[in-house]
Amino acid sequence: MKIRFIIPGKDKKDFLSLGYKDYLTKISKYSKVSIEYVYEKSYLSIPSEKEIEDGLIKEGENILKLITDKEFVFLIDIHSSELDTLSFARLLKDTYSINGNIVFVFGSSYGLSPLLRKRANYSLSLSRLTFTHYEALLITLEQVYRAFKINNNEVYDK
Repeated sequence: MKIRFIIPGKDKKDFLSLGYKDYLTKISKYSKVSIEYVYEKSYLSIPSEKEIEDGLIKEGENILKLITDKEFVFLIDIHSSELDTLSFARLLKDTYSINGNIVFVFGSSYGLSPLLRKRANYSLSLSRLTFTHYEALLITLEQVYRAFKINNNEVYDK
């Protein structure tokens, strides 16, 4: 059983990298866990709609190459429904017990490929607020860790 987090680009902020490392260590007590970074297209100027669309398609294709048909895909998508923490913990527990291999997928700063929306088993919004995809990764790591604590009847260490 394994949980993977796939995200375009790689954040250069130390505080986020330290947070990722901390939560990966905590989650590893419950599951194999990893973060995988894929190429994120950068633009020298403001891209056209067509350039963004083409970039997102390519990004989606690159991410889909990393996902097997048997893996359960959670898509982090601001346009989806929200869950409270207990509902998320139950969903993660149910998903983990049925299909132990889970992938959380994040889009880039320009959004999500329609290919990813089509492949997702479940789409989840973290909030109605907007976060960078790197901040969304940190929040998702924390929520996955919190869910494992809840599902194992453990006190969340603050």
